[in-house]
This record gives sequence, C-alpha cells and structure tokens, in this order.
Amino acid sequence: MRELTQRQGEIFRFIQGFVQEHGVPPTVRELGGRFKISPRGAFDHLRALERKGYLHRRTSARRTSRVLSLPVARSSAREIPILGRISAGAPLLALENREGSLSIGAESLSGKGDDLFALRVRGESMVGAHILDGDLVLVRRQPSADAGDIVVAMMEGEATVKRFSREGKNIILKPENPAMTPITVPPGQEVRILGKVVGLLRGL
Repeated sequence: MRELTQRQGEIFRFIQGFVQEHGVPPTVRELGGRFKISPRGAFDHLRALERKGYLHRRTSARRTSRVLSLPVARSSAREIPILGRISAGAPLLALENREGSLSIGAESLSGKGDDLFALRVRGESMVGAHILDGDLVLVRRQPSADAGDIVVAMMEGEATVKRFSREGKNIILKPENPAMTPITVPPGQEVRILGKVVGLLRGL
C-alpha cells in the first residue's frame, strides 16, 4: 500500500479507534467535526485512503456516508455464521438457523473466532446503543452475563438483543429506546443467555 500523508495517517488512525470503540465506522460529518474540515474535505481524504488501499467503501442507506471497512486479507479471514430466527430447542448453530456467513480478518478477532456468531437485528429497541434495524451484531457465545452487558437472550423461541441487569432475583432485559419497556424475567420464567455482543457491522 502507498504511504500516507500526515493528515491521512491521523484520519486513518481515528477511523480505526472509532471502529474499536463504537463497532461502526464514523460518517463523513463525524470525521469533519473531529478534524475541523468540511464534509467535502473529509470525503476527499476518504477517497485518498481508498485509492491507497487502506479503506473499502460500500453504499449504505443507513448512514450519511458510505460504509467504511478495513480491507480483509482472504487468506487470514475467518468465516462467522450469520443466524436468523433461532428456534427454541434447536442447537444454536443448527443449519436451519443460518442465513449465511461473513468474513472477518483474523487480526480483528480476540481469539480464533470459533465462539463467535453474527445475528441480524430486527426492530428499533437498541437505537440508543447505535444498534439499528438490519444491523449485524457480532456475538461471543457464553451462557452468562454481567450487569451492563448487551446480550442476545432467548425467550419464547425468539432471540432478542437487550442490555442485561438484575434487580433482586429478577433478570432485567433493558431496551435502549425510551419508548419501550424493559422486560422483567422473574425466577422460574425461562430465559437463556446465548452470548454477549462484542461488535457491530452495518450496511451488509
């Protein structure tokens, strides 16, 4: 890849840090605000990064810029299964649950990726956590969660994405949308934690 100018390097490192913190890349407006440049100037820098091979972009209707992604080396990519509606009682990664798979560079994963799956979000209950309808959440399989974790939980044969907490003996599955009511799960009512959300992909 071609060498970056000082400003291009600053912008590229900002994008990397933004993705690590928020799970999604910044928009052109967010870049412009961070570096005190016009949206047009930010877009020109993004085009330069794309030409030099540091970024890929795909058209997306969900953000005010195109979706940015770091290039993935196919030789080091890991295939992560994408799950749709998860049936009650069926194995988590059963064939009937799968919608396909996505490739993620091994350098972006904390481990080998064997314990990861992706789930497509339906609805607007987590918009306050920047998780939108149609997004893919990257989930690490685990049967428990800590207070404050965003989790995928199974209730009544459906997978739901919510923030996990407890009140006494009750489990609280809290939406990040003030128009929606938290789900209170008392002792004895069946709920199963499928995993913790560890990443977010948009525009796929």
